[in-house]
Amino acid sequence: MGKGVKVAVIGGVFAVMVGGAGYGAYNIVSAVSGGGGGGASETKKAGPPDRDEVRKTAEAFFAAWEKGAADRAASYTNNAQEAGALLSGYGEEAHIGEVGITPGTATGTTVPFTVKATVSYEGKSKTLSYESELTVVRGVTTGRALVDWEPSVVHPDLKDGDTLVTEESGQPPIEAVDRDGTVLTKEKYPSLGPILDTLRQKYGAKAGGTPGVELVVRHAEDASGEAAADTSLLTLAEGEPGTLRTTLSAGVQAAAEKAVKGFAESSVVAVKPSTGEVLAVANHRADGFNAAFQGKVAPGSTMKIITAAMLIDNGVTSMNGPAPCPSSAVWRSQTFKNITGMTPNAGATLANSFLRSCNTAFVKLVDEPPLTTQSLTREAQERFGLGRDDWKTGIVSFDGSVPAVDGPDQAANAIGQGQVQMNPLNVASVTATAITGTFRQPYLVSPNLDGRQLAQAKGLPSGTAAQLRQMMRLTATQGTARQAMAGLGGDIGAKTGSAEVDGNAASDSWFTGFRDDIAAAAMAQQGGHGGDAAGPIVAAVLRAGG
Repeated sequence: MGKGVKVAVIGGVFAVMVGGAGYGAYNIVSAVSGGGGGGASETKKAGPPDRDEVRKTAEAFFAAWEKGAADRAASYTNNAQEAGALLSGYGEEAHIGEVGITPGTATGTTVPFTVKATVSYEGKSKTLSYESELTVVRGVTTGRALVDWEPSVVHPDLKDGDTLVTEESGQPPIEAVDRDGTVLTKEKYPSLGPILDTLRQKYGAKAGGTPGVELVVRHAEDASGEAAADTSLLTLAEGEPGTLRTTLSAGVQAAAEKAVKGFAESSVVAVKPSTGEVLAVANHRADGFNAAFQGKVAPGSTMKIITAAMLIDNGVTSMNGPAPCPSSAVWRSQTFKNITGMTPNAGATLANSFLRSCNTAFVKLVDEPPLTTQSLTREAQERFGLGRDDWKTGIVSFDGSVPAVDGPDQAANAIGQGQVQMNPLNVASVTATAITGTFRQPYLVSPNLDGRQLAQAKGLPSGTAAQLRQMMRLTATQGTARQAMAGLGGDIGAKTGSAEVDGNAASDSWFTGFRDDIAAAAMAQQGGHGGDAAGPIVAAVLRAGG
C-alpha cells in the first residue's frame, strides 16, 4: 500500500494510519458505528463538518477502498447504493488492485488525493496513477460526516452512469491521419479526443488493426439511447493500429484549436464547399460536448442566409429589390426590433438589410404572398438539406431543425430565433450551399469506407446562389462582418448573428464566412454580438485555409 492509507485491526477496533502530506496523525474510528460518529448516545450534529470530521471520514473511506471493501467504503458516503456498485466494479470489472491512496492537504471540506494501483488482466499488469478529490458533507438524515458521492471521486473521468472496465478492446486502435497523411492525436489536437474515440469505435475493424487490452471508461447512454465511445485510460497490451484517413486538414485544425481557446463555450467547423469535406472541428467547452456537430441552439441572424434564399426563390424580392428596414415590426401581436443604434431605412434593398442584419426587414417580408408557414421549412430541407435527420458524417451529428410553425415563432424563425435549432456544422454547410448553389452533405470520413449514402438535396438556382454570394461579400466588406474579416484576401464573404437565450445576460455569438474554397461557422455561447467572439474564430480558420 506504499505511502497511502495503512489499515490494521487492533483489539477488534478498526485503525487507520495515514502517510503523506495531508494527515500526520494516528486515528481510531469505531468499527461499529461505520466510522462517521452519530451513535445512539450522541447528539445529532448539524452544520458543515469540522476539520476533524473531514479528516476522519476521508481516512476511513480511503482505508476501506484500499482494502477492496466496497460496501464498507460506500457506507461512508451519502449514496451507498451507487457508490457500492461503482467501487465493486473497480476491483471486479476494472481489475484494479494493490490500491494505495495518498491524501493531500484539505481545503475546507475538500480533500485532494492521489491513487496508485495496479491493473491486471489475463497475465498482463500495468501501474495506474491519477489524482482526484472528494468533499465531505453533513448527512441530511443521520447528521454524520459523509463523503459527498460523485462518480468522479473514483476517477475524474467518470460521470453518472459510467463504469470502469478492463478487457480486450472492442475495436482495434486507429492511427487517424488528415487528408495529407499527417497523424492526428488527441494530445496535439485536444478537441479531437472524443471524435477520435468515436472514429475508433465505428471504424477500428475496417481500418485493419488488431485489438489490445485496455482499461476504459464505458459511458452511459444519453436520453436518446446513444452512448459516447469508450474513453481509454490505460493500455495493458498494445494492439496493432490501422490507419484511418479523415477529411481533416492538420493546418486548419491547428488554427481552429487555437482560435476557440480564446473564447469560452465556443465551437467551430470548417468545410470545403466544392466537396463537403470537413476540414476542421474544434470545441472549447467545460463539458467536453461536441457542440460543433451535435449542438441544438438558435443560430441567430446567420439564419437570414436561408430566409433571403426563400425570399428570392419565391419571387418576393431580390438582392436589389425592396426590403424596407423600419425601427420595429409587429407580427401576430409580437413586436420585433433591431439592435440598438440601427438607423431605419424605408428605401433599403434586400442586400442593404442583409449586410446591416436588419431584423424588421425580414419580419415584414415573411408574410408576403406566396409564402406560407411551410415555406421556410421547405427551403431549409429541399435546398439546404437541413432538418431531415439523414446526414451521415461518419460520427454522431445533428443536421438542424427548421420546423413549420404559426404565430410569432414563424417570424422569429426567419431571423434565427423561435424554434430553429442548428450548430456550426449546419451553418458552415449553409454557407457552402449558398455560395456554390449545390448542397454537398458534410462528412469527416469518406463514405467509400463503409458504403453509407450521403444525404441529398436539390440545392439553389444559380441566380439565387449568385445573389447570396454577393450579399455575403458586401457584408464582409461593408457590413456587420467588416471588422472581423479585415485583412483577409481572396474571394471573401460573411454573415453575423446573435441569438438571445432566455435567462442569459448576453446573447450567443454566431458568425459564418467563406474565403475561396473554404467555409466556416462558429458560435460562442453568451459571447455577445456575432463579430465580437465568433467572428475572430472564423477569420482565424479562414486565414489558415488559404
